[in-house]
Amino acid sequence: MRPAIGQPFKARSTEELMALLSAVATAILAVIIIAMLYFGREIFVPIALAILLSFVLAPLVVILQRIRVPRVLAVVSVAILAFAFIFAMGSLLATQLTQLAGDLPRYQSTISEKIQSIRDTKAGRGTLERASDMLKDLGKEIDKPKEAAPARAPNAILNSNAAGPQAPVPVEVRQPDPGALESLRTLIAPLVHPLATTFIIIIFVIFILLQREDLRNRLIRLAGSYDLQRTTAALDDAAGRLSRLFLTQLILNSAFGIVIGLGLWLIGTPSAILWGILATVLRFVPYIGAVIAAAFPLALAVAVDPGWSMLLWTLALFLTVEPIVGHVVEPMVYGHSTGLSPVAVVAAATFWTALWGPIGLVLATPLTVCLVVLGRHVERLEFLDVMFGDRPALSPPEIFYQRMLAGDPAEAAEKAEEFLKERSLASYYDEVALKGLQLAQLDAERGALDQVRLAKIRDAVREFASDLADQDDRPPTKIHPTTDAEASSAVESVAENAAFENLPVLGKESLPADWQGEHPVLCMAGRGLVDEAAAIMLAQLSTAHGLAARIEGAEALSTTNVFRLETTGVAVVCLVYLDSSGPAHMRYSVRRLRRKLPKAIIILGCWIRDIDPAALEALRENAKADLVAASLGDAVKLCIEATGVTDASQAESRPEASAIVAA
Repeated sequence: MRPAIGQPFKARSTEELMALLSAVATAILAVIIIAMLYFGREIFVPIALAILLSFVLAPLVVILQRIRVPRVLAVVSVAILAFAFIFAMGSLLATQLTQLAGDLPRYQSTISEKIQSIRDTKAGRGTLERASDMLKDLGKEIDKPKEAAPARAPNAILNSNAAGPQAPVPVEVRQPDPGALESLRTLIAPLVHPLATTFIIIIFVIFILLQREDLRNRLIRLAGSYDLQRTTAALDDAAGRLSRLFLTQLILNSAFGIVIGLGLWLIGTPSAILWGILATVLRFVPYIGAVIAAAFPLALAVAVDPGWSMLLWTLALFLTVEPIVGHVVEPMVYGHSTGLSPVAVVAAATFWTALWGPIGLVLATPLTVCLVVLGRHVERLEFLDVMFGDRPALSPPEIFYQRMLAGDPAEAAEKAEEFLKERSLASYYDEVALKGLQLAQLDAERGALDQVRLAKIRDAVREFASDLADQDDRPPTKIHPTTDAEASSAVESVAENAAFENLPVLGKESLPADWQGEHPVLCMAGRGLVDEAAAIMLAQLSTAHGLAARIEGAEALSTTNVFRLETTGVAVVCLVYLDSSGPAHMRYSVRRLRRKLPKAIIILGCWIRDIDPAALEALRENAKADLVAASLGDAVKLCIEATGVTDASQAESRPEASAIVAA
């Protein structure tokens, strides 16, 4: 027996070792990539700028090609115009900086006068200032030199002067005047690096625009996708979206800079064009870009204006324009988000700034958006979307299962209440909670959950259902779609769930005599604690429709316990299974219940993951059950139909759903 036990352990150890080696290799690769980005920033920064510029310029190239301009001519023309505009902005920026540097000495006196006026307007000197003056006076007393030594005799002084050495003669070394070539070299040296970088960017932009399709195909090859058609379409769509996003951001930020520049010019702030260009560039920096852009003209307003009106007008300008652009214009133009989570934005800004300095801060968001888009469309890079994207890392069923596993139903109830603002309780149970329990069942079948954890999940589901006890099974009574897409979504939502979202809420007085018991519905777990958790949800949903239900655990189905089962007033039994390995157990359980409750209707709730209707019906026939339900909503619907309630009472309870569909 020992080898049989050791073999799985050895295989598991080998798998764990391989997983550890894979993680170490991934970490080493990440370190190598980061080191390459840091030490090779002289090369990678121009490439990154070229890629982003190509996204911005690609729509213009496409427009020219549509009017029959040859591709090479279209690319070269767009690149020349773009870089001519960039050089013009750079020249204007340099002129503004030179003018500002020449005017700075004039502002020093204004700042000194303001500081002095602030001091003079203080109502007396404070305690700290008086204490500071006292300490300064004490320091001066301590630092006073000692009394001078007694004067020596005049003869001694004359003798010492005569014997002493002569004072050294100062020597001054002067460089010869530089020649014309040396002066030219000194002038050109600072410009060599920026010009070389600009030349590299131009070459890369032209190359990327000319070879877009070839670069796309190479990226597909690197991604290793088995579905070339799908991946090609996805990357084309991603490239189009990125182009529109970056071009829209550039236009919007440029408009922001123009408004700021005009406003500062009207206020009278010097170098208004400089601050407008700076506002355009810095607004690419998330969160703090506009604050940094505002800091410079605010400081200059303090230095220029003897009063405080310029400072207040400048502050009012930024406090008015930035919220309008950020919270009104941007959501209207390209939505509320760029697809990045707030944490990812901050982390990306920190990472790229540490790698590439200020230029990395400006490029942080665009580069991270590119990585996230690649992660959404390339399977091997999906981790980028998980890490940096704004989409939830876990699906709603996974969140439900995780919260039940952690014994925290309060957060799950909060998520459910958000869901119930648009959908019914039955929809939530079937689309979220039941799928979450199916995940728990899969973990239980592979031995990942022991009985203690399963009992914890069952208890958390009971508490969760108790938190939702006051919820009825009705979607919102009023839905006001603001767009055609939202209206279509509302109609589809109702239509997809019409099978159980139009169920009535029954009154006890309207039920037949054999349904007048205290608990006419008995919800029983089939095999385990996960089945019991599903039975708890079914009982809560049935009670919400006016059919009071009680729950029994799986132990009640044993041969000994089934005949002790309290069945007074029970009209229907819902036998719940999430376990896919128990057809024989279903048959024996139905047989025992039939002996105990010969007149009751037995509904088999077989909610196995990904089971098809034909297999479901085969399980019902094998178990000899009366009915079979594919979902919680179907089970409640079968219970209500079994009561024989008239159609008139059903139509009375849910008028709003038909109104939505009719709209």
